[in-house]
Amino acid sequence: MKKLLTLIFAITLITNIFSQEKLSEGPFNQLIIRGVTLINGNGAPPRGPIDIVVENNKIVKIQVVGYPGVAINENKRPKLKQGGKELDCTGMYLMPGFVDMHGHIGGVSQGADYDYVFKLWMAHGITTVREPSGRGVDWALDLKRKSEKNEIIAPRVFAYTGFGQSSGSFNPLNDAPISTPDQARKWVRANAERGADGIKFFGAAPEIMAAALDENKKLGLRSACHHAQLDVARWNVLNSARAGLTSMEHWYGLPEALFDDKTVQDYPLDYNYQNEQDRFEEAGKLWKQAAKPYSEHWNNVMNELISLDFTLDPTFNIYEASRDLQRARRAEWHEDYTLPSLWEFYQPSKISHGSYWHDWGTEQEVAWRENYKLWMTFVNEYKNRGGRVTTGSDSGFIFQLYGFAYVRELELLREAGFHPLEIIRSATLNGAEALGMDSKIGTVEVGKLADFAIVEENPLQNLKVLYGTGAVKLTEDNEVVRVGGVKYTIKDGIIFDAKALLKDVKTTVAKQKEKENYIIKQPGVKN
Repeated sequence: MKKLLTLIFAITLITNIFSQEKLSEGPFNQLIIRGVTLINGNGAPPRGPIDIVVENNKIVKIQVVGYPGVAINENKRPKLKQGGKELDCTGMYLMPGFVDMHGHIGGVSQGADYDYVFKLWMAHGITTVREPSGRGVDWALDLKRKSEKNEIIAPRVFAYTGFGQSSGSFNPLNDAPISTPDQARKWVRANAERGADGIKFFGAAPEIMAAALDENKKLGLRSACHHAQLDVARWNVLNSARAGLTSMEHWYGLPEALFDDKTVQDYPLDYNYQNEQDRFEEAGKLWKQAAKPYSEHWNNVMNELISLDFTLDPTFNIYEASRDLQRARRAEWHEDYTLPSLWEFYQPSKISHGSYWHDWGTEQEVAWRENYKLWMTFVNEYKNRGGRVTTGSDSGFIFQLYGFAYVRELELLREAGFHPLEIIRSATLNGAEALGMDSKIGTVEVGKLADFAIVEENPLQNLKVLYGTGAVKLTEDNEVVRVGGVKYTIKDGIIFDAKALLKDVKTTVAKQKEKENYIIKQPGVKN
């Protein structure tokens, strides 16, 4: 009876997947991906042609089947079993599925639901996402379970609850704020019992942070922190790392750990944290207040963080509008893939987080460009000394769109000084390690899960080919064409047509625009 129910479920699952306008196929008892060039997440150079054999969502064989420019001997290739599936990817490039270490699953204010967000991520080869707090642990865990069962089109989800957050039936402190170490420990234990994968901190009093991180570490869970300015003067990145934090988000708290002639940021005396213009404009001046690159204090902080096996998740892209607003708001994908509600959220506002375009000009952008140089210098050297740097996008804010922003993050890692192979490692193996999942994902190895991103162009030569909109290229016939875009995203052995997923999102956005008679306009434009 149990076997019969399992068979019925499998048939139902496959039927559901095929009914979604051929967005996906599978799973299969055997899947053979033919003729790819493998760009692995371990830093190894590309090699191919290779056939990869998957059985029941596990990689069972990685077989070199020839040499570039030489006909393949078909007799030496892995054989297809009855009921198996062949995917001809001759000449294409295969990488491990990407890991987005900072992926909020939409937002109520943005009007972005999970289906829209997940399809954009999957269309860009992202098969695993860490959500660093969102609409609540129950909501995130429900999506995680549905993803695990492949009931929805979705990446693998790791749910990190916002510290102190209560939602739905999860209310361990009966709406009381966390104000003592004992309350912190109680909340952390309840969060673990609920099934969360970790905690997202924003900062708190030192005794509360120490207690929460200690308890979380005892329970074997991981953690992330956006060191908000409200608490960073007493508790910066170095304090967190020493107490057991496993990763930092963005860069808040790191310059403060690098101060050598002050203890607080040099705030103007009329500064107001609730004013987004104040908050982001002054943040752009912060790295210049830190110790100089390669100075004794700068080196000491870096070396200690590395010794603590601490992870940096910089999310360069989410602040890029600060140094080039026009580029961010004119990105070509907004017209076709950005929902009207999301576009409205991005507009200048004193209420919406990150919509700080009240008076943003040349002086602010120049300061942010200088900020980036110092920030990128630290991150690149951290990588060079053996520190772990991951790839996260933090999309849904500041003109950064899900999926597309992740590829932009890869480009910014390149600007920081990463070799393209180091970038792929940051986006795959490093993320898997930071999640404690490197035995299952992050590289293409026998025994690991079948998570892949496949593209027709070489992403090492031009990361832009990973954008859903592709890269511009001139043919030998002097014709301008678009090339690239992820061809297939494979997650848990299921083949997703990445371009069909994008088309589905484009249709959704077009329908919403038609319904609202909505036309995207740039800020301040009346007609």
